[in-house]
Parts: sequence; structure tokens; C-alpha cells
Amino acid sequence: MSASVLFMSMSLDGYIAGPNDEVGNPGGDAFDRLHEWYGDFSRPSGAVGELWDEWNRPGSILAGRRTVEQIDHWGGDNHGVPIFVPSRRPPGPSVANYPLVTYVRDGIESAMAQAKAAAGNLNALVLGAYTAQRALEAGVLDELQIHQIPVLFGGGRRLFDVLPSRIELEIVRVIDTPDATHIRYRVRR
Repeated sequence: MSASVLFMSMSLDGYIAGPNDEVGNPGGDAFDRLHEWYGDFSRPSGAVGELWDEWNRPGSILAGRRTVEQIDHWGGDNHGVPIFVPSRRPPGPSVANYPLVTYVRDGIESAMAQAKAAAGNLNALVLGAYTAQRALEAGVLDELQIHQIPVLFGGGRRLFDVLPSRIELEIVRVIDTPDATHIRYRVRR
């Protein structure tokens, strides 16, 4: 059965994007620093290679509107899997050219259910701070895979800026490398 997994790199002070995160500068200033652990985009060996596999073989993607619009929906194709975007507003005209992209207008719960169903026995990869916050609030996010980067950004966009209440997590796995500490959490229900 599919699990919904937030997959994000984050600075030690909680930022997933640097200052000036906007269209034309997705991820903001110094955004690449958060992804250096990923290397040259060839599969690393060992446990980090397993993370690489997970990132590159999702069953579906659930991403926030801001995230997908900044990068024009990955040109309509991210790993060849369905992409679900929870949004109250209809999509822009470019989406008509992207058959793998579906805007879900009836809430995060419906968007997540559709993403998990489309994922089959693979994970539904979740991207975007606001989307992660809403999924946690609705109780539909199963796990968080956080790549904790040893840097302090001091500004930008935080991953967990606004949560409605405390959410308990269980540590499932920790992989420590010189470039990042990769921590997998399960959401306690």
C-alpha cells in the first residue's frame, strides 16, 4: 500500500528556500546549497542511494500550487508519474498541455487520496511547505523524509512555519553523512 511521504531538504534553522524565493528564482538565493548532498545526479552508493531511488521512483507526486507554478509543472512530466495539485482555483492555461497534471479543487484530503491511489504500491511524494502543513493538519501525511543540511540560512521560506497544533513524530531511520543527516519520521496518529 502507498504511503504519503514529504521529501524535503532543510537548513538547520528550518528553511527549505532562501530569501527571494519567487518565479524566476525558484527556491530563492542559495537554494542549491540545500541539494548539494544529492551530488552529480548519479546514484550514490549505500543508504543514500536508497534515498536517491525513493526520490527518483515515486508512484505519484502531490505538490503545492506555488511549487509547481514556479517551475511550470516540470514541463508536465516529473518521473513520468501523475502529479496532483491541491488548489481552490482552476489551473492556468499551460496545464491543458500536461495530461499528467491534475488540479484537485475539493481539498487536501481528496488530493492525497487520489495521489495515493495513483501511486499503487509506491509512495506518493509530497512537495511544498504549505501543502505539507495542510496535509499534517488534515491527518493525511504519513511520513517525513527530511534531509537536514548543516547550514543556517537565517531567512527564506520555512517548512513548518504555521501548524495548528503540536504533531508527534516517531523517528524511523537516520542516515548520517558529511553532507546531510537524513531523518525519516512517521507521523503518530
